[in-house]
Amino acid sequence: MIKRSLLAMAAALALGHAPVRAAPDAKVMAAATAAQPAVVDTLKSLVMIESGSSDVDGLAKIATLLDDRLKALGFKTERRKATPGVGADIVVGTLTGSGKRRIVLQAHMDTVYEKGILQSQPYKQDGNKLYGPGIADDKGGIAVILHALQILKDAGWKDYATLTVLFNPDEEIGSRGSGEFISATADQADVVLSFEPTAAKAVAKGESLLLGAAGIAAVTLEVKGRAAHAGAAPDMGRNAIIEISHQMLQTRDIAKDIPGATLNWTNVVSNKATNQIPELAVAKGDVRITVPGAEEKLNAALQAKLASSKLVPDTVTTAKLEVGRPAFVAGAPGRALAERAQAIYREMDRELGLVPMTGGGTDAAFARRSGKATVVESFGLAGFGYHARDEYIELDSIVPRLYLVTRLLTEIGKQP
Repeated sequence: MIKRSLLAMAAALALGHAPVRAAPDAKVMAAATAAQPAVVDTLKSLVMIESGSSDVDGLAKIATLLDDRLKALGFKTERRKATPGVGADIVVGTLTGSGKRRIVLQAHMDTVYEKGILQSQPYKQDGNKLYGPGIADDKGGIAVILHALQILKDAGWKDYATLTVLFNPDEEIGSRGSGEFISATADQADVVLSFEPTAAKAVAKGESLLLGAAGIAAVTLEVKGRAAHAGAAPDMGRNAIIEISHQMLQTRDIAKDIPGATLNWTNVVSNKATNQIPELAVAKGDVRITVPGAEEKLNAALQAKLASSKLVPDTVTTAKLEVGRPAFVAGAPGRALAERAQAIYREMDRELGLVPMTGGGTDAAFARRSGKATVVESFGLAGFGYHARDEYIELDSIVPRLYLVTRLLTEIGKQP
């Protein structure tokens, strides 16, 4: 009897110390649920406009559609050219409210697919999956932004100093024409929410937010040798292919001693002649950076290694490392905001994971580059197949994501 009482007391104490799950906000949940059919309609409208990164006409069409949608939500809009690049527009919408926080919501309009992709990968639904090129990456994120803002507008929410929406047209090619603008916009904000997708349940245990992403850089390795007749006078040549092979082999593991850096040689080209000793060879290397500053250490190690050994005499080897997108590290402020998002997900009796780092790049890196704004990534819909075939989103992620973004924005607005 005493043992049973002690067990009951222990259980009561354990329950008393367990975190209490708040009930979901009934009005927000009802609004999110009611919005799902409209979200599906928006997704179809977005997917049916092909908008590959090099498709200027398609990007112009989707930019106009989004410009109109933002105006309908009350935003003052502007269009900026993303340069350098294909000449497509960045779409920016701004609202002035009555609160204190400066908030930015960002997503990208471009996809990785070539023009005509809808002929082989059409928009379609199959059970809980809605298919279409770019539907997850990143048109699902765009749809979440538009419909979360509609819910907040209908509720009369104005608890922000400024609310900015930024849609860029070149994320899939490194945001070369928009990255600096993203950074400048984020530096004027307190909080940036970025709307890349989260992984589908088929490939992950549950939906998540992203706290870190690798920076992306590239190394160009070039060897200049000497051309000669491959049959009559090969010894008079200096074979650039042999030398570049030597240099690639001796540098293939160089990043293993540099925390936060990887280097993988991914491409090599030389002359097309088959009867000539090649005088030029060029290799490309993919570099990923997960620790700020690691690219500088990698470059120094690479230059030292190249200078230390040469296989083919009279050849000249050079290497150039260029950083495209910086690393994204949310840090303590981002983690705190993401943990608040976890609490909101628990209101729906759902768990929200936090991914510390991924190898893919994200525009959250530009937003977080200076460290001024609090930035969290992956508020878009759950899906998979991006950058591949048969890309899809999961329909049952729409309501939770709308609820999360709507609730989180209202809580951000309440912060002093």
